[in-house]
Amino acid sequence: MQLVVGRIGRAHGIKGEVSVEVRTDEPELRLAPGAVLVTDPASAGPLTVETGRVHSGRLMLRFAGVKDRTGAEALRNVLLIADVDPDETPEDPEEFYDHQLVDLDVVTTDGTGVGRIKEISHLPFHDLLVVERPDGTEVMVPFVAEIVPEIDLEQQRAVIDPPPGLLDEAEAEQ
Repeated sequence: MQLVVGRIGRAHGIKGEVSVEVRTDEPELRLAPGAVLVTDPASAGPLTVETGRVHSGRLMLRFAGVKDRTGAEALRNVLLIADVDPDETPEDPEEFYDHQLVDLDVVTTDGTGVGRIKEISHLPFHDLLVVERPDGTEVMVPFVAEIVPEIDLEQQRAVIDPPPGLLDEAEAEQ
């Protein structure tokens, strides 16, 4: 199975280094030197990580064969994709891969059905569960412990404790 693990950002310096927006909880495993990554668009890769470092809180990578700023700039916005065993799970029991969450039923703590997880939206500070309701509308649920206290993969459901207004704007606190 293929998972998006990063997106290439701006070139950094003149020797082919790029910043990377990390989209995995395991960058030390997925984006380590020697890792071979498929790309989207496919014409940009595959790319082999040559070196990696953190600079001012951002991951900087250099890929084999990319030796200058021009080559690095050509990679901007390319998605980095890793091959992952579908049965593999993150080491931390509180972490999940996107494919484990998509299609889970979403219910509130009192058992009321909300919908089904359609996709995961990765934002800089936290992820959002994009939940499709039975009527076809969508609701964005912040994927934080206070709002999503339980993920039960065996029961194929996510339990949410939504604050007022999250599911029904009429309930929003003024």
